[in-house]
Amino acid sequence: MIQFFKSLYVHNRFFIYISAISALFLLSFWIPALYAVTWMLVWLFVIAMCIDVLILYRFKNGFLARRIVSEKLSNSDDNEVAITLENKYPFQIFISLIDELPKQFQKRDFQYTSSLQSGEKTTHTYTVRPVERGEYTFGKVNVFVSSFLQLFSKRYTFSAEQSVKVYPSYIQMKKYEFMAMHNNLTEFGMKKIRRIGHTMEFEQIKNYIPGDDVRTINWKATAKRAELMVNQYQDEKSQPIYSIIDLGRVMKMPFEGLKLLDYAINSTLAFSNIALLKNDKAGMLTFSKKVEKIVAASNKKTNLSVINEELYNITTNFSDANFALLYANIKRKINQRSLLILYTNFEHISALKRQLPYLKAITKKHLLVTVFFENTELDTLIIENSEDLQSVYHKTIAEKYAYEKRLMIKELEKNAVHAILTKPQHLSVNVINKYLEFKAKGMI
Repeated sequence: MIQFFKSLYVHNRFFIYISAISALFLLSFWIPALYAVTWMLVWLFVIAMCIDVLILYRFKNGFLARRIVSEKLSNSDDNEVAITLENKYPFQIFISLIDELPKQFQKRDFQYTSSLQSGEKTTHTYTVRPVERGEYTFGKVNVFVSSFLQLFSKRYTFSAEQSVKVYPSYIQMKKYEFMAMHNNLTEFGMKKIRRIGHTMEFEQIKNYIPGDDVRTINWKATAKRAELMVNQYQDEKSQPIYSIIDLGRVMKMPFEGLKLLDYAINSTLAFSNIALLKNDKAGMLTFSKKVEKIVAASNKKTNLSVINEELYNITTNFSDANFALLYANIKRKINQRSLLILYTNFEHISALKRQLPYLKAITKKHLLVTVFFENTELDTLIIENSEDLQSVYHKTIAEKYAYEKRLMIKELEKNAVHAILTKPQHLSVNVINKYLEFKAKGMI
């Protein structure tokens, strides 16, 4: 009995009918003939109520619903969630669907209304856009079913709590895969050649000819053939490439609901996938006051899963990043010349100059690209018309900050440090294009 009353809800139309009957009783004060008619309507209304409750509860499983959501959601992207609905009643029903969304979305007005014919199946889809990594918990699917009388509703509850994890944007990663498959090398006017070198990638054994490096003589092959044979090597195709993410407080700045750290994380995943498709070795390093995590560069496809899991768990903090420690760890742990993509942010040129000696030291052995961000919130201030003294002041300050960003680019280029100044939304494509440019020029 308790379960019955918990599942029974009064429909909005119930109050409309009650109001209409009350109005008739009021009118019967002046028109006595309406009094008997109104009582007849009251009894008809009571009978209709009983019929409505009876047909709703006559069928124990008169309605079925199920939520379909992926085990992993893609951060900062629109992810589809589907709810299948099936009418088991032998008549048309009207439904009101309420899905209990995770608290992170802060959405409390989700409601979907529809009608279903007898035996009809349908699927309602909607999208959610998470802006934080972590675990999200969906609650119950609540469906309020009404008959054609629409006096009462019976609540059906489906799907117990369902937890999903929000990972770095794998949708964005797949979106940029085509860039690795497209041949961009000729766009820079470069001719692809095979260069003979002395790296660790062995190519073949050949006869010695004057001019060959005597250090490459293969003495075992020479003894077997009774003539000088040398090992020939070619430039190693798989180059180490590291994404280095600053976890300091500068990466907490949000744009369009997403922190700079999450933009960097999404870019790292997409870029690492491209590097692996290009047969390079992808790795990752995160740091703040100390080096937090290191994933050694590898060209194994499983390394992308390792990087993805590490990216899922990292968080930023309120400390300043220690670039001196970063330089020491790179010098000690990354021995082979590598392409280093450093995701950080500088708002003032003085902040850049404090770290510039360490960036210059890293470039002596590695190909370093420093990536930092435009403050897109300033664009509105710069382009709007100034109508009073205060808006003129704000516009001047905004232009000063934008100018400092351009000065930082020149300062880095002057010290042989490659740099990318990008809007957060264009981060991934700009980093991938820079990487493809380096590949085309033979710089890595």
